[in-house]
Amino acid sequence: MKKTSLIGGIKENFPSGLVVFLVALPLCLGIALASGAPPLSGVIAGIVGGLVIGSISNSNISVSGPAAGLTAIVLTAITDLGAFNIFLCAGIIAGIIQLVLGFVRAGSISNYFPNNVIEGMLAAIGIIIILKQIPHALGFDKDYEGHQSIFDNGLNFGYFSELFGAIQPGAIIVTLVSISILIIWDRVHFLKRIKMLPGALVAVVAGIVLNEIFKMTGSSLAIEKQHLVSLPVPQSLNDFKNLVTIPDFNGFMNPKVWIAGATIAIVASIETLLCIEASDRLDVQRRITDTNLELKAQGIGNLVSSFIGGLPMTSVVVRSSANANAGATSKMSTIIHGILLLICVLSIPVILNLIPLSTLAAVLILVGYKLAKPATFRHFWQLGKFQFIPFVATVIAVVATDLLKGVGIGLAISVFYILQGNMKRAYYLSREKLDDADEITIKLAEEVSFLNKAAIKKTLKNIKPNSTVIIDARGTSYIATDVLEMIQDFANIRAKEEDIHVELLGFKTSYRDYERDENSHIVVTHRRAM
Repeated sequence: MKKTSLIGGIKENFPSGLVVFLVALPLCLGIALASGAPPLSGVIAGIVGGLVIGSISNSNISVSGPAAGLTAIVLTAITDLGAFNIFLCAGIIAGIIQLVLGFVRAGSISNYFPNNVIEGMLAAIGIIIILKQIPHALGFDKDYEGHQSIFDNGLNFGYFSELFGAIQPGAIIVTLVSISILIIWDRVHFLKRIKMLPGALVAVVAGIVLNEIFKMTGSSLAIEKQHLVSLPVPQSLNDFKNLVTIPDFNGFMNPKVWIAGATIAIVASIETLLCIEASDRLDVQRRITDTNLELKAQGIGNLVSSFIGGLPMTSVVVRSSANANAGATSKMSTIIHGILLLICVLSIPVILNLIPLSTLAAVLILVGYKLAKPATFRHFWQLGKFQFIPFVATVIAVVATDLLKGVGIGLAISVFYILQGNMKRAYYLSREKLDDADEITIKLAEEVSFLNKAAIKKTLKNIKPNSTVIIDARGTSYIATDVLEMIQDFANIRAKEEDIHVELLGFKTSYRDYERDENSHIVVTHRRAM
């Protein structure tokens, strides 16, 4: 594997860290407000997600912070418990439970999420991002970040009447200028190569400058204060001290605190595992995250965040996808975003409070489009109904309900199609250690579904550099897209980097849907050098 120096890693990932910072800042504030918590609690969670979780996790793309999927749980818990400092005890309990889940290796369940469901989740989140940011792009900033359902505000004529009645022409101009800059920056080659000047930063600066010109000229297009980023501005040492809320440890005597903590731990862990699987899909190098380590990192992060007055966290797809789209190559990017959050909140909140929410909405709309672009839908359509129907069902279900319910529906439909003709039978894996074999032969059976993904993934992950691997598909009629892409990534990327000689035998150019009537299994054998 190629090694990158610390300075090189910082230089290479600073632009992506800056973009994630710009995306994360308003989301942290908005989620805190939607959760009924102090505004700065969301920013504290973002800082901890960047610095603490970013340092411990081995995910190269994922970014952690306060999540919209937890807002309903947090809001209900704070309301029931009566005080935010008591609720912080629930965050501590959640962190401890996540640590335990990491040590008992519960992270392995993420291997059983099929790619069409993960891609459907990503596309759905892209659609949700666009739908939620359109009001802010028009200047309607009543609720910056709510739940992950488009029906939370009520899909009624009253809401649309309120939306269209609150349109700000100045915000629309800023949005259009920002989107134009982002598109130009992404398409003009020499601009795209200026790594230290990302298009998102240029768009944000342009938004600030435009609005300041509107103000100085006394134009009616000037964007009002309530439509700008709003951070607390400390005026004294006491103000700085008041930024941090300390938990009331008497809360541990309240049974409701323990129930809230367990609920947060379960939901946050599942969302994190889903987002980690999605983040690995967004990584151009297709590196595999240790999900058990990720659960431990999330547990430690939630402990630290709760002790200093921050919200509970998960790995978040919105920030992670912005990170990947901005060209992040390592976890240094998420650490940089945490550092920028800390520095800017403490030193230049006045400047940050000049940023129009409409220019940040433009950044997020482009992120949403890249997640839900039409090419993704065409890709799954071409793969056939066994891939397309679970994919599009996941998209619709996540948009119409929430992330967990939507993924559950998509997963159920995907399993239904796999199991309608047969049941999964256990595969045989040779007990001979991979370390003792100079040549490894992986013989695929007649059918290989996503249910075999975990076993193949583990085998490929454990293959050492300078090995010889033969993957034999001559007797295979069907290989799930998940498994096929994983084998392709192994052969085309990791094998080249680690000098692994790979021979692929009998693979077809494509595997279409068909009626499957045989159980799948994988046989791995080893041949020792004479």
